[in-house]
Amino acid sequence: MTENKAPASGSILVVGGGISGLTTALEAAEVGYEVFLVEKNPYLGGRVAQLNQYFPKLCPPTCGLEINFRRIKDNPLIKVMTLSEVQKVEGEPGNYNVTINIKPRYVNENCTACGDCAEACGVEISDPFNFEMGKKPGAHLPFEMAFPSRYILSPEIIGTDAAQKAKDACKYDAVDLEMKAKTLDLNVGAIVYATGWQPYDATKIDNLGFGQVPNIITNMMMERLAAPNGPTQGKILRPADQKAPESVAFVQCAGSRDENHLPYCSYICCMASLKQALYVREQYPDATIYIFYIDIRSPGQRYEKFYQKVKDDEKIIFIKGKVAAVEAAAGGAVTVTAENAVTGEKSSQTVDMVVLATGMQPSAAETKLPGDIKYTEDGFILNDFQRGGIFAAGCANKPADVVSSNQNATGMALKAIQTLAAK
Repeated sequence: MTENKAPASGSILVVGGGISGLTTALEAAEVGYEVFLVEKNPYLGGRVAQLNQYFPKLCPPTCGLEINFRRIKDNPLIKVMTLSEVQKVEGEPGNYNVTINIKPRYVNENCTACGDCAEACGVEISDPFNFEMGKKPGAHLPFEMAFPSRYILSPEIIGTDAAQKAKDACKYDAVDLEMKAKTLDLNVGAIVYATGWQPYDATKIDNLGFGQVPNIITNMMMERLAAPNGPTQGKILRPADQKAPESVAFVQCAGSRDENHLPYCSYICCMASLKQALYVREQYPDATIYIFYIDIRSPGQRYEKFYQKVKDDEKIIFIKGKVAAVEAAAGGAVTVTAENAVTGEKSSQTVDMVVLATGMQPSAAETKLPGDIKYTEDGFILNDFQRGGIFAAGCANKPADVVSSNQNATGMALKAIQTLAAK
């Protein structure tokens, strides 16, 4: 007797609109599959959108994201849903019923991104895109080349005079203060979770002083400081007093390779600090850089050459040793104390600013995702290729750089297609 099953769906759900999710969606759609791309933020681009430059060519985010956004616009097979999260997944490979929650944007498709609403609302709110370094208007475009290129009203101002002012200022009837949350049910044949990563919470690392001592920032905060569209328009300045730093210390493995925090290597941190050391040197040719490290991991010939280039700079000093403490010093300076792994001696270095190379934690480590999914102890998603159906791409699966994430995402697009083809 033949078993009665629902017909297999020919659609793919991609959860996460960062570089991995974009690549997965495009690779599947451009060979003819319908793709639903779901992103919890009001924009696509993920962590890459927050960078100043990224490897291998040290391009700005516009270099890689712009062409992908254009490909999405031109492909009718990709349905993009921002401010959206997967609430429930039921079913089996080839036939999943998925429930999506979509939050209101309070701005409809009439928006021309003119900016009148932002100017009129007159209220500023915290800015998570810039890691709270500065404020942004209650009505705002997430960043200059955001996709979709549409403003958003923060839920914080809804019901206030600021929201009404934003609505009154709009000439295109784009501000809709009555917009409500809604739920969407989808039937898809395969799901790819490209939910990415978040910087490890540096306030949990007591001895490194973040959040307690001024002028200590994280590596992602440094990216925003160096970015032309960042809170200082690309000028690297001490947060506490906006002074140009004459010396900067980078503390490697801030939370990574530590059984009390993240026991694994986060893969990207060494190269990120080497790149950021050059950010500082390019802006301040007389500045001195100190890099405190356990060991430098520069995987591959291209990265090794970059490491040698940085190492050859006489103003960049490498100190092999585990940092024991980062403490406040006079005049807003910061003192880094470490045990030198070569000599065994403790040494201290006082600098104007400290950058913590905080580790990469999968987003799913704190909030588990719907569906039949297995995880590592650290929250990375384990791919079950034998069963198929649900896959993890990019940093949802393991720590990776942009290049590796793109390569992995292409593979996961193929795995999703194979699931559909097998049903």
